[in-house]
Amino acid sequence: MDHVSAFDEPLKKLLGGATAKVMADHLDLHTVGDLLHHYPRRYEERGRLTALTDLPLDEHVTVVAQVADARVMTFNGGRGKRLEVTLTDGHGRLQLVFFGHGVHKPHKELLPGRRAMFAGKVSVFNRKMQLAHPTYQLLDAELTDEAGATEAVDAFAGKLLPIYPACKQLDSWRIAKAVDAVLPSAQEAVDPLPPALREGRGFTALPEALLKIHRPHTKADVAAARDRLKWDEAFVLQVALARRRYADTQLPAVARRPVPDGLLDAFDATLPFTLTDGQLKVSKEIFDDLATEHPMHRLLQGEVGSGKTMVALRAMLATVDAGGQAAMLAPTEVLAQQHHRSITEMMGELAEGGMLGGADQGTKVVLLTGSMGVPARRQALLDLVTGEAGIVIGTHALIEDKVKFHELGLVVVDEQHRFGVEQRDALRSKAHSQGEKRSPHLLVMTATPIPRTVAMTVFGDLETSVLDQLPAGRSPIASHVVPAKDKPHFLSRAWERVREEVDNGHQAYVVCPRIGDDEDEAAGKKGKKAADEEGDKRPPLAVLEIAEQLAKGPLSGLRVEVLHGRMHPDEKDDVMRRFAAGQVDVLVATTVIEVGVNVPNATAMVIMDADRFGVSQLHQLRGRVGRGSAPGLCLLVSEAHEASPARARLSAVASTLDGFELSRIDLEERREGDVLGRAQSGVRSSLRVLSVIDDEEVIAAARAEAVEVVAADPELEHLPELRLVLDALLDKDREEYLDKG
Repeated sequence: MDHVSAFDEPLKKLLGGATAKVMADHLDLHTVGDLLHHYPRRYEERGRLTALTDLPLDEHVTVVAQVADARVMTFNGGRGKRLEVTLTDGHGRLQLVFFGHGVHKPHKELLPGRRAMFAGKVSVFNRKMQLAHPTYQLLDAELTDEAGATEAVDAFAGKLLPIYPACKQLDSWRIAKAVDAVLPSAQEAVDPLPPALREGRGFTALPEALLKIHRPHTKADVAAARDRLKWDEAFVLQVALARRRYADTQLPAVARRPVPDGLLDAFDATLPFTLTDGQLKVSKEIFDDLATEHPMHRLLQGEVGSGKTMVALRAMLATVDAGGQAAMLAPTEVLAQQHHRSITEMMGELAEGGMLGGADQGTKVVLLTGSMGVPARRQALLDLVTGEAGIVIGTHALIEDKVKFHELGLVVVDEQHRFGVEQRDALRSKAHSQGEKRSPHLLVMTATPIPRTVAMTVFGDLETSVLDQLPAGRSPIASHVVPAKDKPHFLSRAWERVREEVDNGHQAYVVCPRIGDDEDEAAGKKGKKAADEEGDKRPPLAVLEIAEQLAKGPLSGLRVEVLHGRMHPDEKDDVMRRFAAGQVDVLVATTVIEVGVNVPNATAMVIMDADRFGVSQLHQLRGRVGRGSAPGLCLLVSEAHEASPARARLSAVASTLDGFELSRIDLEERREGDVLGRAQSGVRSSLRVLSVIDDEEVIAAARAEAVEVVAADPELEHLPELRLVLDALLDKDREEYLDKG
């Protein structure tokens, strides 16, 4: 029987329609292969109970525990019945609740002293952890004559009970049963690792690794299986990326070298400051790439305010010098307008090329967005097709079919994670030069620091440059946590500090998680998880309410205005313009200010309910102050309990300005599945045992091996098994996720 048929067999053939449907709908498992790669999340030992004290809130969990006591309560004058069962692990306790007719069976079975596996969603009620209406499977076979329980115990005769990632509709032990049905197919697994690599590293054979991860006898079994499966994942992914990079190096592009005494030199001569060493080093990497006849594919990572725009602009000017056009894409119209404004300001009269009074070696810089008026848009399109405009800045509207370039040489993309591979390919196809297809050079910029391992996986088809020093003239930002609940006078002091900044001629931001208008109810649920950590249900603070309180109270007499995403675009622009012009003292806003707002005179930021924001989001927000010569101040206001994880997270943000350090904390916080974002469809399904956080060595080693394999055999002709597995990974629309930042 060949591999394809065994692993691609649909689950409904083996498991029956109902189970197969739940697996497909809720766990995204469709074939035998999918289920064999649905690995246990952890293992419980038969005799040991699960630690009940640190269960994650709002998550579906499976625990092995002992019943401590069970009692039926009545309510509604005896009409309603509720069964409360207390579980213990010897230290912590967990409450179970059953209602109505659902109390009879558990009341008979869940007797004190019994052990069982319980599955349900963790919630907090009266400040106690509880599972409401959990499903359970008894583990003491001798106490029950039910065939089911005996069978369960036989199935788990090994000491280790596998606990699978489960869902409300399908608990872990039913998944375990389904795995038993497909486990024989593991014998037919096709091994992607080249034999030399497998033997060299002493790995377990793949069928054996699959068997050991699902049904281990010892912890050593689990470790051996994980090591092997981790390598498969890392290696297959890195081969896919290495092939993508290799294919890119085979594409033709026009080399773009700066011309002496051209636009770039004229621009550099006008700079009022010298570039940092970091900017010079990264610029050199970019210019070296631009000078080759293959398209550059580079990721430029830089902290907020590290001068990425300057580096990108110099690359664009060098491209124009070399006879090409440069396009810069921003994720939103507001950002495109901001880039257009700051680039024309930086270039001064060099941006007026072709106009009267413009510099001789200048060029036209045009803006192109979806909401432009027809005449302005028509003119911009004309300037592009004739080559009059050397630089165009716009949103992804730039990629539309209607837009024709004279000769597109370089594309700069701001904020990669909103820019997928389809758009990149559309841009490539735009670059027609002399009737043959040549790709433009590509520079992707991101202000979100990405740890090295994530860069190697998610952005693995791009070479990476990092800008890690702040330009001269940037001021340090002091950050402090303000515990509003424990020390209310700290909050009063925070508002005094805002007043002092304004008295000194500066401005401030106050950021809230919520807008606070009628449409806001749905959004309010997002903050619930953080609140539940504290067992409190207060909705997150809202812009409109806080602005009113501040204007009447602690900040009365100051010019307080609001900014949020549901305002009319003209209204937003008006507020931002007046804030930038210094006509507003305090801007109370949602996270709309997270990206690209540049007001050097704003020195203070107060973030309300700061525990409801992610680590990297807080870091991005904080980057909005201290952009001028005066030092910045960021106050993280929180009612979170001193000992809570939320407070620990805020202390971490307050203690360092190093975005890379914080992005590591953020990753560890958010757990695997989320790291790469749900949007990257394939990542979740292809990274199952590999941890982007902990497996840095594995990923780096796999990358090195993959590069060697692909260099020696780009088409993998001598490695048919690896090809097979790669095709399986890539054909399910996965190829695009490799590029979907």
